[in-house]
Amino acid sequence: MGGNILGERFAAMSFGESHGRCVGIVVDGCPAGLPLAESDIQGQLDLRKPGQSAVTTQRKEEDRVEILSGTFNGLTTGAPICMLIWNKDADSRAYEAIKNIPRPGHADYPAMVKYGGFADYRGSGRFSGRLTATLVMAGAVAQKLLKTTLGIETVAYTSEIGGIKAGNITKANIATRYSNDVRCPDPDAAEKMRDAILKARKDGDSLGGVVECTSTGLPVGLGEPIFGSLESDLSKALFSIPAVKAIEFGSGFEGSQRRGSQNNDVYYLEKGKVVTKTNNAGGILGGLSTGMPLVLRVGFKPAASIAKEQETLDVSKNEQAKLAVPGRHDPCVVPRAPPIVECVVSMVLADHALRAGLIPPVLKVGGK
Repeated sequence: MGGNILGERFAAMSFGESHGRCVGIVVDGCPAGLPLAESDIQGQLDLRKPGQSAVTTQRKEEDRVEILSGTFNGLTTGAPICMLIWNKDADSRAYEAIKNIPRPGHADYPAMVKYGGFADYRGSGRFSGRLTATLVMAGAVAQKLLKTTLGIETVAYTSEIGGIKAGNITKANIATRYSNDVRCPDPDAAEKMRDAILKARKDGDSLGGVVECTSTGLPVGLGEPIFGSLESDLSKALFSIPAVKAIEFGSGFEGSQRRGSQNNDVYYLEKGKVVTKTNNAGGILGGLSTGMPLVLRVGFKPAASIAKEQETLDVSKNEQAKLAVPGRHDPCVVPRAPPIVECVVSMVLADHALRAGLIPPVLKVGGK
């Protein structure tokens, strides 16, 4: 099974399965001298972990991170950083009952064919949203590295669920995004989103939505043209998050409906610095960062595992079957997605910053 490594200079290899003993990740390429403790990782994991509210799966996992290597006396050593969390509340009984009945909208069938029936189907195995915990662990390291060395910060929040869109988004209310169950800065929209998710759950159904992400403090010129573009690598990484089906940068699809004179970002000087009056490019032109904020949006499809009865196929009998998916599942994955998006974006930015030589291989103690 390939496809488990992301990045060139800041590289991460994910391991584990949803209902296996643990899930974890090995980060290679983090410079020596970065202050790093388990508490730096735990904060982000706590924002992602299951069972926190009525709008998420009721699987209860502590998700307590353990750093097994790569640090000494509270600082990174430059060696690979191995981190893991133990699975403690896995219940595979529901998956045994449907192992030959692929869920509509899920990866069950293509995985069954690709791996000849040997892939771990419990909890969806490697195809589970559980594996996003590994991305959060690596991304938390990247976040600390970027903020300490370059002052780059990344924030994400829920901007839409089930067609309900957030409005009145300000820097002040973005800071409060984790104060409600759906992680939306607009409190009025947040309440409507929560109600919509609960209604979908009651109906045995699910909802999709959009997470918006902004990174500030980027230098000009991060990224490479053509196949190494910042957009290319961010897109590849973000599509590694289960349920992601769409990504747009800046004005995105809306910009495709405009004229160039309406969508172009005009340059001007502000306190001796080149900036643009608008940011329809989303902070990237030609695959390179412009120095303006990096702005992107990630579209998540409705969760495939729903209690509502659907038509499918029993592949062991080669006959049609009906399926109401049992077990504990998110009626909407979006509320748990903002910390994941923040961390995945940070992994890519850290990788490109290291490729560009903007971060030295050895940091001064404390990153100062």
